[in-house]
Amino acid sequence: MEHLCGLLTGHKNPVPLKSIAVALSIHDFVAGVSATLNYENEEKVPLEAFFVFPVDEDSAVYSFEALVDGKKIVAELQDKTKAHENYEDALTQGHQAYLLEEDDSSRDVFCCNVGNLQPGSEVAVTLRYVQELSLEADGALRYVLPAILNPRYQLSDKPSESSLQMKTPMVTSEDLPYTLSMVATISSQHGIERVQSNCTLCPTEYLGEDKTFAQVSLAEGHKFDRDVELLIYYSEVHRPTVAVEMGMPEMKPDSLMGAPSAMVSFYPDIPEVETSRTSGEFVFLVDRSGSMELPMSNHDTSQQRIDAAKETLILLLKSLPMGCYFNIYGFGSSFETLFPESVKYTQESMEKAVDRVKLMSADLGGTEILKPLQHIYKAPPIPGHPLQLFVFTDGEVVDTFSVINEVKCHSKKHRCFSFGIGEGASTSLIKSIARVSGGTSEFITGKDRMQSKVLRTLKFALQSTIEDISLSWDLPPDLSASILSREQTVLFRGQRVINYAQLTGIMPQGEASGKVCLRYTLQGKSFEENVTFSLQAKADANFTIHRLAAKTLIQSKDLGSYETSEGDKEEVLNISTQSGVLSSFTAFIAINKELNRPAQGPLAHREIPRPMLCAVLCESIESEESGFLCSSMSALDEDVVLQQNELLCGGSGPKQFPVLKTTKKKRSKFFRQKYDEMEDTEFSTNMDNLQNDHKTFGENEMVQLVSLQKANGSWDLDEDLAKVLGTSLEDMQFAHPAKLVDSSGWATVLAVLWLHTNGKDLKCEWELLERKAVAWIREHAGSAVPVLVETANAFLKSSVDPAVFTS
Repeated sequence: MEHLCGLLTGHKNPVPLKSIAVALSIHDFVAGVSATLNYENEEKVPLEAFFVFPVDEDSAVYSFEALVDGKKIVAELQDKTKAHENYEDALTQGHQAYLLEEDDSSRDVFCCNVGNLQPGSEVAVTLRYVQELSLEADGALRYVLPAILNPRYQLSDKPSESSLQMKTPMVTSEDLPYTLSMVATISSQHGIERVQSNCTLCPTEYLGEDKTFAQVSLAEGHKFDRDVELLIYYSEVHRPTVAVEMGMPEMKPDSLMGAPSAMVSFYPDIPEVETSRTSGEFVFLVDRSGSMELPMSNHDTSQQRIDAAKETLILLLKSLPMGCYFNIYGFGSSFETLFPESVKYTQESMEKAVDRVKLMSADLGGTEILKPLQHIYKAPPIPGHPLQLFVFTDGEVVDTFSVINEVKCHSKKHRCFSFGIGEGASTSLIKSIARVSGGTSEFITGKDRMQSKVLRTLKFALQSTIEDISLSWDLPPDLSASILSREQTVLFRGQRVINYAQLTGIMPQGEASGKVCLRYTLQGKSFEENVTFSLQAKADANFTIHRLAAKTLIQSKDLGSYETSEGDKEEVLNISTQSGVLSSFTAFIAINKELNRPAQGPLAHREIPRPMLCAVLCESIESEESGFLCSSMSALDEDVVLQQNELLCGGSGPKQFPVLKTTKKKRSKFFRQKYDEMEDTEFSTNMDNLQNDHKTFGENEMVQLVSLQKANGSWDLDEDLAKVLGTSLEDMQFAHPAKLVDSSGWATVLAVLWLHTNGKDLKCEWELLERKAVAWIREHAGSAVPVLVETANAFLKSSVDPAVFTS
């Protein structure tokens, strides 16, 4: 059996990658990144080193070079097929060669080959890329340096031609043979309020009294065991900006890279408009693969992903408006539906859904999302109820481009809101399916609560969308702007708009300005944002704006080798080679022809291990427990023989589990025993603590209270409610002002007051279901609401403002 996981190189075959150094430059809403990989061949034979690493899907990789014995070798961007041929030819002739390409299956995975690395030689290869920074709900700009690449699920009936093919080894952070360092410089005309991170940083240094320039770095000794996340807070984040960049002087003046380019950024502070909208078909597509049993955070005893998903689904079900339609799909190697087709949201259908959700488990094997998507899209539309699709997944799929294309083909009939769960979730999948359908995407990592982010998105989906979006330019004569970005058809409250434009014509000499206006309507009201900007184009050696514009054009047409039409492929190739931005059809190739030492026999092959969290180790085990291997990911019958693959590598080589014949009933005991036998005591202790300390589903009081709410927003006065409120049914009945409202009305007032008193920090999670409750109370109690609230406050010993029922 071929071992596909675990460290493949021991002490006799040291891994040649020694360190990774990242220099990050953030300006306003974009970032430039330079990542240097330092290699050293300590062996006595020439090597070919192979390293797979993740980069955010929105990144535009534009430069790749090698420094060999003080000589810089700059790579050329070529057609991928030609680049592969040139690479092999160079190795055959004894030259050193370097190849950088996107993985065939995804835009956010890159593969680096360093060929003919001579004994004793040191080489530094550097790749550079630019990217837009995503925006958090609180206005923070978010930069992520991905460290983790989750195991890929390979379809059993579709062999992958990916260069990854799950053969790249994974080790725990303690066993990584290389280190990571990162320094970030931040500049913004908005003013920098603060910088936060999920990793330990050295103290932030502000350069200048106006705090428009700052520098931060990772603290020494950082372990590459998680995504490195920076949150940057600006003081005037809603102020619109326009930046104009000079084109490349060697290019034709009217070409994509030769003409000046502008980047327009609007982040409107849109007022919240409450809507009574009851239309919509809400379909929730939930990952139930084996890895969903892992904890939300990999560094504490946090809630399991599947339990967080179940709690989130119950909150979603309680928050839906009466009169809409809904359904729930669970997917893995196969998929299941709650109802044969979407049903109307009623008390009966909601109760059935909640009961089924509570029984949901991560028991469906792999991560095949395409078939359930096709099933959803085949269903006939419900007149007057546009489809809103919510997708939850923690993994990656081998057919990423097929999934994106499927969503894109149906983009006119629905919006897709996608959620990536945990470090390593595919940015290519999550961001792309949201972008092509006009939805939004969120990533839930570290200590983020899934419930908060998902309920905020539902709030967006229920609100009236911003329509009639237009961008107009007021420029000097003989100068015009051509929009390069995809047309923005919908905008939600809290979203930012970034547009790229090519300026053609005669640029004015000396000081001159232009104006851009963003106009849109919301519930029949017109809004506009204006910004005046200087037309004095600035030089940027990285051509950040031009390359980000090229990336947006590539994203709109590049759907991988199998999904892209010949016409679009030709256009992508043209944009890619002109801008220098990597695509699915191009690769960087660099050859050092000064080295001409023919290799004696084939080069020794060394695969660089990727960092593996304890969670990833668990995933490989849980995957087998679910009936499939983490390596090949081919589905197996429940009771077939389990082949154990290599999991960890210590000083004496990889540990192996023996071949074991076991049934599902015996597996959990077996795997707990194997956890205890591992020499990594910290990992074993963490797993034991997780099993002992993790709260089971339903122990959270707020979740219990929410699960008791009816579809119309009310609660019943019963023993279950009394238990959550910490009182008795008899006391609640005795305090009930029956002359003012019936028992359900009294119970509902008590429940709302309890939420305001005990769940303030989680208001974003229960805000929508509270709105239903308040609307119901207004209808049933009318003018008696103030007295009811006063009586309920006295009973609960709380002090909630009665205005919560009237505002």
